[in-house]
Amino acid sequence: MSSRELVVLGTSSAVPTRHRNHNGYLLRWDGQGFLFDPGEGTQRQMVHAGLSAHDVDWLCLTHFHGDHCLGVPGVVQRIARDRVRHPVRAVFPASGETYWRRLRHAAAFADTPVIREHPISGDLAGVGPLTARRLSHPVESYGYRVQEPDGRRMLPDRLAAHGIRGPEISELQRTGSVRGVTLDECSVQKPGQSMAFVMDTRLCDTVFELASGVDLLVIEATFLSSESALAKEYGHLTAFEAGVVAADAGVRRLVLTHFSERYAFDAEPSFVHDVRRSFDGEVVLARDLMKIPVPTRQVHSPAK
Repeated sequence: MSSRELVVLGTSSAVPTRHRNHNGYLLRWDGQGFLFDPGEGTQRQMVHAGLSAHDVDWLCLTHFHGDHCLGVPGVVQRIARDRVRHPVRAVFPASGETYWRRLRHAAAFADTPVIREHPISGDLAGVGPLTARRLSHPVESYGYRVQEPDGRRMLPDRLAAHGIRGPEISELQRTGSVRGVTLDECSVQKPGQSMAFVMDTRLCDTVFELASGVDLLVIEATFLSSESALAKEYGHLTAFEAGVVAADAGVRRLVLTHFSERYAFDAEPSFVHDVRRSFDGEVVLARDLMKIPVPTRQVHSPAK
C-alpha cells in the first residue's frame, strides 16, 4: 500500500497566532495529494513541511470564509510558476464561484491550464474519489470523504486446502468460483481505508454520515464546551461535540483542529478533557507541521 498520511499545515481558525497558521491540510493518498482549505500562509507552510506545488493534485475548499481559502492565490500561482504538468482539480461550492474567480485571478501572473474546476452543489456531490456533503454553517459549506473501495484478501491456506493455485486464483477472483469452490471460502473481505474532513459546521446528520466508520477523521474543534452557545451561534463545533461524532461513527483516529485564537497551547489539556467526556478512542490535537498517518486496516483470518 502506498503512503497515506495527513500533513498539517495550519491549525488556527479565523485569526492566525504566533504558533498556529491559518488552515491547511495536505492528505497524501496513493501518490495523490489532496490540499484541503489552504488559508493565508499555506505556500510558506508547504515549504516548511517539505512539500512543493508538484505534490498537489486536488485543491478542495469547504467554503469561502477567508481562513479556509485566502491561500488559494499563492498556491495557484506557485503551481503555474513551478510548471506543474499534471491536472490539478479544484473542488469548491458552486455558490461561491464569484469568490473562486477572484482568488484564482487575484494578481497578474502567467496562468496555467492544468487547473480543472469542479464546482459542486446540492446536498450530495461526488468528484473522483471524493464524496462531498452539505454541512450547517452560515455560508454554504461542504465536508469531504476519501474512500478506498472494499476489496478481498486471499487466504493461502484455504487456497492450498482446495488445491487452487496459479491461474485458477485469478479465475476465482474474477468469476467468484472455481470447481465448485467459492471466493468466500478462500478469502475475507478487506474494508477500504477512509478519511473524512469536516470543517465549519454545527452538529447535523451529514457530519455523522461523512464520519461513519472512517479510519481518520479531521474535524474542527473551534471551541471548548464552555462556549457551546457561541459555537452554535457561529456554526462551529466544540471538542465535546467532535467526540460525540467520533464515538457515534466508530472513528479509529480522531484529529482535532481549527482552534480559536483565544486558546493557547496551555489549553490543550482542557480540549483533551472535553473530548474524553464523549470519546475514549485515539485522539490527536493537531499542531502545525505534524504528520499523522492514516491507520492501517487489520484483517484477521476467520477461525478454521
